[in-house]
Amino acid sequence: MIEPEAKTDLLHYLRTAREALLWKLDGLSEYDLRRPLTPTGTNLLGLVKHVAAVELGYFGDTFGRRFFDEPPAWYGVGAEPGADMWATEDESREWIVGLYRQAWQHSDTTIATLPLDATGHVSWWPEERREVTLHHVLVRVIAETHRHAGHADIVRELIDGAVGMAEGNDNIPPGDPSWWEDYRTRLERAAGAFRAPSTPSAPNPPRTPRTTGS
Repeated sequence: MIEPEAKTDLLHYLRTAREALLWKLDGLSEYDLRRPLTPTGTNLLGLVKHVAAVELGYFGDTFGRRFFDEPPAWYGVGAEPGADMWATEDESREWIVGLYRQAWQHSDTTIATLPLDATGHVSWWPEERREVTLHHVLVRVIAETHRHAGHADIVRELIDGAVGMAEGNDNIPPGDPSWWEDYRTRLERAAGAFRAPSTPSAPNPPRTPRTTGS
C-alpha cells in the first residue's frame, strides 16, 4: 500500500473514534458530563480531556511541535496522577471540547506534513523505547481513542441508557423495552449457572437502551 492510501485509512479510523467520543456528550447536563461513574472515577468530560492530552503529546511534543507555550498543571509527566482525567470547576465543557478540536488540527498538521516513517521521541517512555515512527504513533493513538470511546459508551449507558457506536450508525439490535428485558434476562440466566452460591445477581440497568442523543 502506498503512503497516501495508508494515511487516508489511518486518519479515517482516528477521526471516527474522535467523533464517536464527542457524540457521547450530546444532550447531557454539566453534572452528568463530570460525575464519576466507576470506582476509579471514569467520567465523560475527563475522557475527552485525557485524549486531547494524548494527541497533543504524541503528535505534538513527540515530533517537536509543542502546543502549549506554558503547559497547564494537569499536562505532562510532572502532573498530579489522574489530573487529566477530570474537569475542574473552572474548565467548561466548551473549553475542553474546544481544546480537543484544537488538538485534532495540531495532530492532523503533523500527520499531513511528515511521512509515516518520520521518527520522533517520546520523552516520557523508557530510554530504549523512545524513538518511534509516525506510523507507530498513529496506530497507538487510534487504539487508545477507540478504547476510551468504548469507555464513554458504557458510562453514557449508565447515565441515561443511551447507547450506540456513532451518530447515524448505532449498530444496536432493534428492540422495544420488552425485548431488551427478555434479552438481559437470558444473559443473566446463562451466567447464573456459573455463579457461586454467595454471589448476588447483577442489578438491573437504569433504563432501556436508546440511541445517544435521541
